[in-house]
Amino acid sequence: MQILSNVEFMLLQIIAEYRQASGYDIKKLVDQRGYREWTNIGTTSIYAGLKKLSDKGWIASLESDEKSGKGPLPTRFSLTEAGMLKLRNEILDSLSSARERDNRFDLGLAALPFIRKEEAIIALQKRLDFLGQASIQIRQKYESQGGVSLPLNVRALFLHPISLIESEQGFVASLINELLEETREYDHSN
Repeated sequence: MQILSNVEFMLLQIIAEYRQASGYDIKKLVDQRGYREWTNIGTTSIYAGLKKLSDKGWIASLESDEKSGKGPLPTRFSLTEAGMLKLRNEILDSLSSARERDNRFDLGLAALPFIRKEEAIIALQKRLDFLGQASIQIRQKYESQGGVSLPLNVRALFLHPISLIESEQGFVASLINELLEETREYDHSN
């Protein structure tokens, strides 16, 4: 199985959202949405990522007839069927098991429109299980090392991730509830 970098994951999302996008369109959207602040994406990584996705057969390039300004016609990219499948699998994986406070999870959230609400709920419930297990493991290690009798700096190394996990669990539970509400509202309107 080929692993997508965060840049490639984001590129697949943007191309799926636009149906067709040029490198310039993507760069503009990255700036507008503030992706640079938390995904470490530069202009060169956008173009390198597009090449990698193209080489893997997940996007196809199309010559554009829309010209703005001087220079060559921009190349536009669209997702292939394999690319859409890869994007869907990546979204589900990132929502269900990425580490707490992970950019990958944020990228999965940004891509929610590309999967069904029921799939998102299942993936997020898996995430809650994943976070619960991580919390148990950290707590067990904390207790086995001495728990409250540990020096403050050592306790903090255990308590900080536990606190982050608890916050994440609350966020994910809230998100699941919102998705369930939307699903119920949709069911009632049909």
